[in-house]
Amino acid sequence: MPQVFHPSTNTFSRVSILTLVVLLLAAAWIVGAVNRSPYVTHAGVVRVQPVPFSHKHHVGALGIDCRYCHVSVEDSASAGIPPTKTCMNCHSQIFADSPMLEPVRESFRTDRSIEWTRVHDLPDFTYFDHSIHVRKGVGCVTCHGRVDDMPLTWRESTLHMDWCLDCHRNPGPHLRPVSRVFDMTWEPPPDHAAHAEDLVRDRGIEKRTDCWTCHR
Repeated sequence: MPQVFHPSTNTFSRVSILTLVVLLLAAAWIVGAVNRSPYVTHAGVVRVQPVPFSHKHHVGALGIDCRYCHVSVEDSASAGIPPTKTCMNCHSQIFADSPMLEPVRESFRTDRSIEWTRVHDLPDFTYFDHSIHVRKGVGCVTCHGRVDDMPLTWRESTLHMDWCLDCHRNPGPHLRPVSRVFDMTWEPPPDHAAHAEDLVRDRGIEKRTDCWTCHR
């Protein structure tokens, strides 16, 4: 009985299967790369705001402490967005007639909050508590980057789950003296890594990676 398929069919089948596997792997890699790109994560992308607020000017140049605006960062889950009256504490006297600050003055006159664009916006199914991180000695810079060098604000990190878990699995290198949490310029001493686990133990830090820690 003559063969139904030409012998070359075997080679064609192997090449087709191999090509399909390569294409599937390439597609998975592309999807992963896009998911981690600034297009999706907004990491490194300046967010447009109603008022072009500069942390570099207010924090870096003027030395205003983070807690002056983010008053609840030490006591609650949210760091808090400053109310307009906090801005007007200074800007009722300084740059009081600047056209750039008209949205601030209008907000103060009308008692309507400015609709800021969130830069660090976690999904609704993710719980994050600023206060516990601050109390344990995780600096603002660890998550937010050097905001004192940002003329306009952008997201420093992806905020992906694996980024959070990297710290939760090994928190020691990210810890600093609690008194220096809000210090943008603090640098770890040369022997910091050697004593990282001591800090974790002394501060009673649990390396929590259970799903319910963040997904409640």
